[in-house]
Amino acid sequence: MKNDFNKNDNNNNKGFKSRSFKNIALLILLIVVMFLIFRNPLFLSPEVKEFSMDEFVTAVEEGRISAAEPLLVKAEDGVIEGKMADGALFEVAFLSEYDITQFLLENDIKFRIDNQNQAIWLQLLISAIPFIIMFGLIFFMMNQLQGGGSKVMQFGKSRARLANRGKQRVTFKDVAGVDEAVEELREIEEFLEHPNKFKAMGAKIPKGVLLYGPPGTGKTLLARAVSGEAGVPFFSISGSEFVEMFVGVGASRVRDLFNQAKASQPSIIFMDEIDAVGRHRGAGLGGGHDEREQTLNQILVEMDGFDQDSTVILIAATNRPDILDPALLRPGRFDRQIPVDRPDLIGREKILEIHARGKPLDKSINVKTIAKQTPGFTGADLANLFNEASLLAARHNKKKISMFEVEEAVERVVAGPEKKTRVISEEEKRIIAFHESGHAILSYILPYTDPIHKISIISRGKALGYVITLPEEDRFLKSKNELLDNITQLLGGRVSEEMNFEDITSGAQNDLERATKITRKMITEFGMSELLGPVTFRVEEDEVFLGKEIASRPHYSEKIASAIDEETHNIIDSSYKKARKILEENKSILARLAEELIEKETLSREEILKILAKVETKKIKKGKKPEPDKKPVSGAAGGKNKSST
Repeated sequence: MKNDFNKNDNNNNKGFKSRSFKNIALLILLIVVMFLIFRNPLFLSPEVKEFSMDEFVTAVEEGRISAAEPLLVKAEDGVIEGKMADGALFEVAFLSEYDITQFLLENDIKFRIDNQNQAIWLQLLISAIPFIIMFGLIFFMMNQLQGGGSKVMQFGKSRARLANRGKQRVTFKDVAGVDEAVEELREIEEFLEHPNKFKAMGAKIPKGVLLYGPPGTGKTLLARAVSGEAGVPFFSISGSEFVEMFVGVGASRVRDLFNQAKASQPSIIFMDEIDAVGRHRGAGLGGGHDEREQTLNQILVEMDGFDQDSTVILIAATNRPDILDPALLRPGRFDRQIPVDRPDLIGREKILEIHARGKPLDKSINVKTIAKQTPGFTGADLANLFNEASLLAARHNKKKISMFEVEEAVERVVAGPEKKTRVISEEEKRIIAFHESGHAILSYILPYTDPIHKISIISRGKALGYVITLPEEDRFLKSKNELLDNITQLLGGRVSEEMNFEDITSGAQNDLERATKITRKMITEFGMSELLGPVTFRVEEDEVFLGKEIASRPHYSEKIASAIDEETHNIIDSSYKKARKILEENKSILARLAEELIEKETLSREEILKILAKVETKKIKKGKKPEPDKKPVSGAAGGKNKSST
């Protein structure tokens, strides 16, 4: 099955950019056209000189009247219109009893008589043309501003798309890695199919279900699976499609959407990225009751206004549940809030099996091994992984996808494509090799770090080199000793540079940044500081719309802030000294590993272990409990660790 996780997001972004560009272009075109119209001589009133009859007679006698164009005699109005020899226009009023035609004939002046039967209608038509064009362009522009093909008087109608029942339906069989969320949604699907079963027990249908979690975890796919299983009408719309430039359009579209769903009940409304209209009201600077808030108010009213017997369910998805309005999250509106998190090892294995369908896989492919190599990957990442592997196999003219393409795809997803054209001098190559070797030896020796998987000095993305370590199992807790060993391992590259070249480079920037971040979290969030004790000093960020610089308010004194800085420095300094001591004890092995890396550029786990076989380590064996003073505490979730220069 093809990946549909981010399809709606990409289409909405492309459509929004396309419409914005089209709207601006139409506005500019309208201004230019109107300017040209009103500057056209056809619609400009030319300057006309008014002559008396005596002045006209004198001009005729002196030969100053143009002989090229005949004069226009309007007998009904008693007016002569014409052009002077110098091009100037003139107009003469004459008395009806005056025989003007005889005078013109006697002086050999060309003229024609306008009987004016249709002149007034022609003049009115010519005068109205600019206004007809102007209103036509405005009408066309308003139509275009509302998006593809909609009518100008229908911009208040909902743009929800009704799922095509003729297409192949997505069911829960096509969803993996989120078993808990599927179990919750099965009950919704069962209620839509057999509502009387629940009503007999006095149960009420949930009015809303909120799916929240990181991007790419399958929230949209879950909503489609509910619709596919239940076989009910499925209306899908993005939150950003409610808000337009016209006041009241969003609220009108919400009413129309819910009316459509009620007319087709039982039915499901799926609102993707609900945070576009569901943000906390009155949170911005100055507050205000803007168009977005009116749209949110209408959603609240519609959800709370469902009939008791209504079988319409609103399923919404968001990556930011923390910024949604509390009124939207209360029971009676979104009765169920279902987290859709990154899959665990078993979940990743099942997802990979789904995305492997229909692909020619080699016998060397082991889905379980791939799942172990991809901790922290979402469903979208895993779909992209197999797609990248397919592209690589096709590029190499292979008929089947082998493990080599899959492992290469993992590295492309994690670190980016290889920079084969980047030219690195031999001196820099040595520095990078020793830097990565320092990371590798510490990762191998330190007891609480993840097993090393691969080292490379081939440039990928922004990294000049990288070390990949993979956990043996999914971890959800981090002990203090694990965090300290991770900091020490991150500092290994800088220590190795200083030891072997008596100088340091900027290559450790990312390592230092990550080490400092872990250290500050240990002190301010995890309560792992011996100096400050089990206290959290996390900065409050209540107003999520004001910006961190305005809203962030540390609730501790300057003395505590100074102590945090001092403790951060002490932990980093202690870890740095520990890393230097270990690398100095294994300096010969460090040099050997670096030379091998310079020669081969990439070393696999087997090649690394062969070189480091003589190094004695204190690794904690799998299943062995930590010492009493090394009791795990709540911390960041475990995952893949990648150190890069």
